[in-house]
Amino acid sequence: MNILMATSEANPLAKSGGLADVAGALPKALKQRGADARIIMPKYEEISESYIQQFEKVAEFQVSFGWRSQYCGLMKAEIDGVVFYLIDNEFYFRRRGLYGYGDDAERFVFFCFAVMECVRYLDFRPDLVHCHDWQAGLIPFLLKTRYVNDPGWAGVKSVFTIHNLMYQGIFGIDLLKELLGAGDDMFTADRLEFEGAASCLKGGLVYADKLTTVSDTYAKEIQGWEYGERLDGLLRYRSGDLTGIVNGIDTELFDPMNDAALHTPYRSSLARKRKNKLSLQAELGLPESEETPLLGVVSRLVEPKGLDLITSKLDQLLQEDVQVVVLGAGEKQYEDSMNWFAAIYPHKFKVWLGYNDRLARRIYAGSDIFLMPSRFEPCGLSQLLALRYRSIPLVRETGGLKDTVQSYNEMTGEGNGFSFTYYNADDYWYTLKRALSFYRDEEVWRKIVDNAGKEDYSWNRSAKAYMALYEQLVVSRKGTEQWPVTL
Repeated sequence: MNILMATSEANPLAKSGGLADVAGALPKALKQRGADARIIMPKYEEISESYIQQFEKVAEFQVSFGWRSQYCGLMKAEIDGVVFYLIDNEFYFRRRGLYGYGDDAERFVFFCFAVMECVRYLDFRPDLVHCHDWQAGLIPFLLKTRYVNDPGWAGVKSVFTIHNLMYQGIFGIDLLKELLGAGDDMFTADRLEFEGAASCLKGGLVYADKLTTVSDTYAKEIQGWEYGERLDGLLRYRSGDLTGIVNGIDTELFDPMNDAALHTPYRSSLARKRKNKLSLQAELGLPESEETPLLGVVSRLVEPKGLDLITSKLDQLLQEDVQVVVLGAGEKQYEDSMNWFAAIYPHKFKVWLGYNDRLARRIYAGSDIFLMPSRFEPCGLSQLLALRYRSIPLVRETGGLKDTVQSYNEMTGEGNGFSFTYYNADDYWYTLKRALSFYRDEEVWRKIVDNAGKEDYSWNRSAKAYMALYEQLVVSRKGTEQWPVTL
């Protein structure tokens, strides 16, 4: 099966968030299951020259959209066992950063058209195009409209993945109408129109053959008003085509037995894990103690990540015999709060504002409890990394956190973490006190740590679910439906 993965970012070439982790890792896992999965993405200025030197130019051609005719270069290389194609246009992509420009609509409409045109120059024919987030959302739309009779795309099915429904690529109708060369009939409520504007994301939601998102719980949540971002009606309508598949992590890249950032390699040994705790304490200037519970936070310091809950109870928490280490950056109010606690409790609380991969790994390895009480979390990778490093996650039951962390049940001995349902400081605090009480019971804590190591959170399980979904489309090939349907 040939799969073309269309994404605006992918590791190791360019990353702004979790999308790059998914897009970079999933093709590797699909390849292990016999698929030929290849990535196509823009050639950004920030891609390292060491990678660019590995690419060869495959073709040069013009891409026509709206009134424009723009140059497009197609480049190819194999990176870490995965074939990457780059869409080269310096006018649109030779800039610092990936997003946030006033002409992002034009940039990514060009990208979508370029993907459609480049199929004529590829050295393989895709059976399926898998598109990620709003930047690639118009590809399913083009596939079912402009390119519906194009021989290069005949029979090709599409999958669209929602990584975070908040980001929809919303622009003015007149702008997208002009860029797409589309008429008024394409900008109605059952097509691309969205509350008086136009949504690139709806291109995927309405026109893709199958929809996925990054956890089963999030797939359910976005069909309701609270998390549906005013698209819940459409998502309920398409619920039969919507599947939640939890992301995985690269278990070779994140392996406490072979992580150069760690003081002592370990797997499930609490004694060896705690040597990393002592090393982290020494590095940060905290009193070295195996008995004192160390709580870790590796996160953007923003309200959706639960920072209001964390900060509201931090003074109370630091009255206990605990230590807390925070790594991250974000909103000024939370950064200022972290600095204040670091000054008031220098022997209990440490903060690193910014991001440091080495320190993040050391926090995963050195902490006993990992705090992640997010208000919402489509999937989340940090709790998976915490489980991989046997740091017990404390989470709110939302999205992928609910799907991957099961609260410890003292009656049955089951559960790999701690969780609470309602987003409020009292429930968070009760759950945190509960976790600390179990930490002080060595036998129970060892059981919870053992439970954390039982689940498979590698990409293998996720890839199996994606392959099953792909096969539904590629094997059936029932022909072209009449699109779009009336909602």
